[in-house]
Amino acid sequence: MKFFVLLYIICCSLSTVAQYAPQAGVAGSTAISKNDARIVAWATSCTVERGWLDIADKQQGRASLGEDGNATGKADNYIVSLGDSGTAILTFSAPLYNGPGPDFAVFENGFPNPDDPEEAFLEFAFVEVSSDGLNYTLFPASSLTDTPQVPVAGVFMNARKVHNLAGKYIMNYGTPFDLDELKNVPGLDVNNITHIRLVDVIGSLTHGTTDKDGNPINDPYPSAIPSCGFDLDGVAALHMKGWWPSGTGHIAKTNEIQLYPNPAQDRIQVSVQGITVDRLTIKDVTGRVMMNSDAGVNTGIDISHLPAGVYYLILNDRNGKEWTERFSKY
Repeated sequence: MKFFVLLYIICCSLSTVAQYAPQAGVAGSTAISKNDARIVAWATSCTVERGWLDIADKQQGRASLGEDGNATGKADNYIVSLGDSGTAILTFSAPLYNGPGPDFAVFENGFPNPDDPEEAFLEFAFVEVSSDGLNYTLFPASSLTDTPQVPVAGVFMNARKVHNLAGKYIMNYGTPFDLDELKNVPGLDVNNITHIRLVDVIGSLTHGTTDKDGNPINDPYPSAIPSCGFDLDGVAALHMKGWWPSGTGHIAKTNEIQLYPNPAQDRIQVSVQGITVDRLTIKDVTGRVMMNSDAGVNTGIDISHLPAGVYYLILNDRNGKEWTERFSKY
């Protein structure tokens, strides 16, 4: 009987200490390299509202390292520091959408513990998205850390205890976010994300912000220097309207193709410019071929037989060049 009681206590204890994906470079990590072929674009604009050097002593002033433009374009370790409670709003050349897997990644400049690949010195930010630039929805974050990070003291964070906080991974690796987690939020169109907002986490185990379950988030505090708070390096888009990952061999931009209506019910029309279509293929989000034809597209495409869902229309010319458009069937 004592054995089963002990086993029950151990199981309950383990269940309260969830383990999330580990640090970049460790097997099972979800970190996205800044050179990942899935990246189709980077944020084109960034507006930062600086936070404080120390929110408990505002007379010290605000963070000052970097400029807003440092957060646009590819991550390059030129950062802009948000400071305590600072925010950054980023936009792209086209809206982001909910595709298979993660849809965007946020890059910070955390640095690894040279003695333990599982650990790093990390600074965090909450991540919010909007489809109208006015109303934002927060990604629910988890923090199960129980040891304070101490700035410049060799005390580090284990990434396995953190989820859905930007800054989870070290420099040159982005933290991924999947819009599918927010697909049931009223008023948010996860297939038309126009703005991403980052909000610096203020905190330690005894002071500051909490995660979705009320747990204190262990962010280095205080660190009253010009580079305090979340250091934003860039935000990468993995699913953006009109673009396709370069690593798949697809043409990146698809200005030559117009697909309508979208979403559609029974039939889609496709307008092409300067392209002689030799073959068309429709795939679902798992890559399964749902339709294959060597017919032209000028008379429209019957999709009445397809189940409701998200699909990709792929067009090829005789030279093997390929274009892709995403559409929804209802």
